[in-house]
Amino acid sequence: MENRGNLVLTEKRGKIFIITINRPEVKNACDGATGMQMCQAIDAFEEDENLFVAIITGAGGTFSAGADLKAAARGEDRSTPRGGFGIMAKPPRKPIIAAIEGYAVAGGMELALSCDLIVAANNAKMGLPEVRHNLVAVGGGLFRLPKRMPYHLVMELALTADMLPAEHFHRFGVVNRLTEPGQALQTAIELAERLIVNGPTAQIATKEIIRHAYEWTEEEAWEKQKVIAQPALDSEDRKEGLKAFAEKRKPIWSGK
Repeated sequence: MENRGNLVLTEKRGKIFIITINRPEVKNACDGATGMQMCQAIDAFEEDENLFVAIITGAGGTFSAGADLKAAARGEDRSTPRGGFGIMAKPPRKPIIAAIEGYAVAGGMELALSCDLIVAANNAKMGLPEVRHNLVAVGGGLFRLPKRMPYHLVMELALTADMLPAEHFHRFGVVNRLTEPGQALQTAIELAERLIVNGPTAQIATKEIIRHAYEWTEEEAWEKQKVIAQPALDSEDRKEGLKAFAEKRKPIWSGK
């Protein structure tokens, strides 16, 4: 495991990249230094053609309690080139999975919503409690969550500042998998292993099309998806996928 100044740890497991927020003493709250190290970890994932899927988790049995409010009170700059938590405004092009234990609240929940898939322990708690402190959830939660849950339920969650069990979010499709406590990371790894058998350039294109699907009319979508899909259709991996099918073997993906 690589140590990035102790605040963010990274580990390569074949084509899977595990990113661990390592501030358990403050429930993995994000200050400026943590955000920058997260941003660097996401950049490293994007730039490595041998890495296909990333997982974000937290040390010490908690995903993240969100922003470090003491650092915020000091006026600390927590901005990064990728937005809050080093990811929120500019998630990676490749698939990324959140593995949640304990609490994923405030910015911690918004961090999870920045990911493409979410695995959570069945005793985990999630929510957007910012209004308790007269803060506003500006890390994407207030516009990402309404695309994934019914409007009135999001309103209730955000305006009451309730923190609800992960099972509630699983019921509405926000959480993909529920696990026993302590098993979120292992289940996320198993899910990642299902992804890495598939073509990586096609997965990048697929993710991008789905991300933009809310913005396009159906008429626009036909042309816009072509532009996004074309690099995958022109890639070496497409040739390898077709060749492997013809030769009745598993493809060997290059990420190119």
